[in-house]
Amino acid sequence: MRSLRSSCFPFFLGIAACGFILEDALPGASQKAMVLHQQYREDEEWIAPSEFEIPPGEEGELIRYGKELVAHTSIYLGPKGVVAHLANRMNCQNCHTYAGTENFANPFSAVASTYPKYRERSGRKESIESRVNDCLQRSMNGQTLDSLSHEMKAMIAYIKWVGGGVPKGARPKGAGIEPLPLLKRAADPQKGGGVFLLHCQRCHGEKGQGLLSPDSVSYVYPPLWGDGSFNTAAGINRLSLLAGFIKNNMPFGANWKEPELNNEDAWDVAAFVASQPRPIKNFAGDWKDLSKKPFDYPFGPYADSFSERQHKYGPFDVMKKKK
Repeated sequence: MRSLRSSCFPFFLGIAACGFILEDALPGASQKAMVLHQQYREDEEWIAPSEFEIPPGEEGELIRYGKELVAHTSIYLGPKGVVAHLANRMNCQNCHTYAGTENFANPFSAVASTYPKYRERSGRKESIESRVNDCLQRSMNGQTLDSLSHEMKAMIAYIKWVGGGVPKGARPKGAGIEPLPLLKRAADPQKGGGVFLLHCQRCHGEKGQGLLSPDSVSYVYPPLWGDGSFNTAAGINRLSLLAGFIKNNMPFGANWKEPELNNEDAWDVAAFVASQPRPIKNFAGDWKDLSKKPFDYPFGPYADSFSERQHKYGPFDVMKKKK
């Protein structure tokens, strides 16, 4: 294992890989942010800053390295990572599309403006570093990164730069994942299997295994379940977040302005993906206050009398009404 302060700093300009959770680097990713950053205006579409706005010198180098780590995490921190072996073969931008610059795809627009903040899952105030390590442990089924390491400092520098134009306390339109209208019925994994075959299998494979790159360092198309995917403690394992993400980002080429799936298909295919096996990981400190658990948290115990299955698949409307 090499030192966390790596001298290796390649910058990949021409990546083309589609995939769920998310596309590793969508076609045109390097051309996405060509418009100079616009002044933030509440209730208007947030537009990420352009790479042309990255400052020169050491600060700019740190920001660019941070973006590289977000876009190609597995090259540096995966099982064959050149810096450390901390995570699986997925990349941060599998969940944060275009390296955290796409609306309704977990962008970094509201991170600098809202952190540190109190999070109900842990029951404490968390820093951005803590949130990054949460993702490494859960979504990437790995271990924590030293908060004082060069790599952590680079990722934080990039994340803060992306959301640097947002005033403190503000949450731009498009931050996080769009909450979809709740179904009046339970989401149906069997129906979702049909949606998967029609829209998702061509990239992610019949068994959701994804497609490894020829060198086995990372995925061309990331896995949706199985040993190489996110674990049971990841936030995206909640059905409302998974469905909202799918609706505005899947299949390949879709986005929040031009979605391809309707709401019901998004809920059902999310249920199909959530019904599949994945790494199991439990955190004893999660949701100590049961009354704060989200309605769709798929594991008990609960403060209400609804079953674990209903918390996982719904119907959710009656549960939210009783909250």
